[in-house]
Amino acid sequence: MILLFTDFGAEGPYLAQMTARLRRAGYTGEVLSLFADAPVFSPKASGYLLAAYMADFERDSVFLSVVDPGVGGHRKPVVVRSQGRWFVGPDNGLFSRVVAMDAGARAWEIVWRPDQLSNSFHGRDLFAPVAARLAMGDAEELLVEIPTDSLAGKAVPSQLAEVIYVDRYGNVMTGLDAGAGVRALIIGGTVLPLETTFSSVPEGEPLAYLNANGLIEIAVNKGRADDFFGLSVGDSIAFD
Repeated sequence: MILLFTDFGAEGPYLAQMTARLRRAGYTGEVLSLFADAPVFSPKASGYLLAAYMADFERDSVFLSVVDPGVGGHRKPVVVRSQGRWFVGPDNGLFSRVVAMDAGARAWEIVWRPDQLSNSFHGRDLFAPVAARLAMGDAEELLVEIPTDSLAGKAVPSQLAEVIYVDRYGNVMTGLDAGAGVRALIIGGTVLPLETTFSSVPEGEPLAYLNANGLIEIAVNKGRADDFFGLSVGDSIAFD
């Protein structure tokens, strides 16, 4: 299957345009939108989010990943293979975490170009056709292998003590996971020991917990943690 991972938003034409280009390239398989609201203009935060959620999908899935504030500039278009899955998108640090998670990861530069390539929508014009060809097992001639250590942002920590995503409920995901050994988060003067469920605290009260994809998250029982603490993507999080 092909997973769309973008900061485009679900409104507007962009996801449909990319899906149509996948079909035009001959891909007839499943296309799912994993995230349409990845952190806007933030390849770093988006990269930790992508790494946390890729395991839900079978090996050889193709992640068409477009968080690309430098579109049309000098960053390379690349394909990455990590933990048996494919990632197609810009070389701007978006794939740093998935590469770091796999000592056997590989990378390729996309050297193919379509007849028409816009300056502002490489997701549709370049990355979607390549993702389709990868999913169909027919992309070798489009790529030239490069060392993974030539990729942008290659030195990334395993834990990121920052906000990486805020969902529609106002729940705040961090780049910290179970391996960080966190006992509590500290936000301003508030200490949040790790709880197990939303109902572990009274309604309207905040909590921290390990979410279903292994990231430490901040929530408010029947409320919005982003408003409660004034948090947004990129904010630092202290922990104990």
